[in-house]
Amino acid sequence: MKLKTICAAALSAMFLAAPALADGMISIHDAYARFMPGGMAGAAFMEIRNDGAEDDRLVDVRSPIAKRVELHTHVAGNDGVMQMMHVPEGFEVPAAGSHVLARGGDHVMFMGLVERPRDGQTIPLTLVFEKAGEITIDVPVDNAR
Repeated sequence: MKLKTICAAALSAMFLAAPALADGMISIHDAYARFMPGGMAGAAFMEIRNDGAEDDRLVDVRSPIAKRVELHTHVAGNDGVMQMMHVPEGFEVPAAGSHVLARGGDHVMFMGLVERPRDGQTIPLTLVFEKAGEITIDVPVDNAR
């Protein structure tokens, strides 16, 4: 009888804590990375969802696979050619909304690869948010996407 009571109490505690965990929750969806053939660079893309009541901001990224990992975006230069540039202030993820990192737009950039990930492998990536803190994910390499 005592084991049954302990299990019931543990389950109750988990369910009661769930709403607090959901408030301000950041989740990552459809993450993948691509690497240029024979190159020393690559990029990661994903959807970042904020199910919380407050805006948050992705402010930094880290991964052991590259010497530099930065948040980047594409902007049109004076000549109309798209150029990538570092976004040191990061990307806002609005409350009850999302921010998409996609090809041709905002993305995670890997520069100076320490190792060259192959198609089908996963790479560790730590996303750093102002409020949610650090979230580490395994990102699949999908060069065909």
